[in-house]
Amino acid sequence: MNRDDLFTAAPYRRFKEFTGPGADRRAVLCSALEDLFLPYTILDIAGKRHIAVGPGGRDGKAPGIMLTAHYDRSPRSSGANDNGAAVFLLAETAALARRGGMPPVLFVFTDGEELSGDEGLQNQGAYGLGMYLREKGLDGTRIFCFDACGTGDTLIISTTADQLLKGREKNAGAEALRRKVQELRRTALEAARTARLEKVLLIPTPFSDDGGFLRAGLAAQTITVLPRKEAAPFAALVRREEAAAAALLSRAAARPEDRGSIPETWRCLNGPSDSPLRLTPEYWKQVTAFAEALISGSW
Repeated sequence: MNRDDLFTAAPYRRFKEFTGPGADRRAVLCSALEDLFLPYTILDIAGKRHIAVGPGGRDGKAPGIMLTAHYDRSPRSSGANDNGAAVFLLAETAALARRGGMPPVLFVFTDGEELSGDEGLQNQGAYGLGMYLREKGLDGTRIFCFDACGTGDTLIISTTADQLLKGREKNAGAEALRRKVQELRRTALEAARTARLEKVLLIPTPFSDDGGFLRAGLAAQTITVLPRKEAAPFAALVRREEAAAAALLSRAAARPEDRGSIPETWRCLNGPSDSPLRLTPEYWKQVTAFAEALISGSW
């Protein structure tokens, strides 16, 4: 499907409106879900409004897996790649899952991923959502966060959680969380093989909703995408010293002088350069194939 055909079909025909200036992204997303005949629930948690689709699947069982994508954006950006593309890709995947009778899966379009000023991870919408899941006894749900999945041909399975977890005390709870994160990573690698993706890397990435979930004590794995020409040099830097690469990402969020060393696609996030023109929808089927493989692997 070419670009013109893609953006005339559901749910993508709402994409231009979703990324437009002053858009009510929650309302547009709800309309896109209605176009796909997907029932949804608004979860009001700690001042954030998350949109949940599911659980689908058979026998009314609790979801074994949760796929998330944040629908909020930086006020300086159209939010095309951060995070419009992933939102619509998961909406399409939800429709496919519902039609295909896949196992119980929960799709959550999260609010409040973007932080400002000196806000910490406990201010993320994912933190409140994580605490809510724990209260409901759903803390065993496997969580995969899709973010900035619209530009590039190389699937990135983030290793940034390792740096955050290194700062945790060495106790039974912290060790269990580390093991769960490693299990999610192995699941993601297996899904990438099932989807027959040829370009897959494990490298540090900017934090997404995984930061808030981890702060709430829930394991979560971020999935993103980069163009190969950007991913390969950064992967080489990581091979030399992963901790230095992770620290560089952290500094680059606050220090413009450090941004030149990170992939250009990431430098464009949260600003006016995050334009729909930078998107590469010719590779989007790789992301939905990967998401479907994640779901199928949860049988």
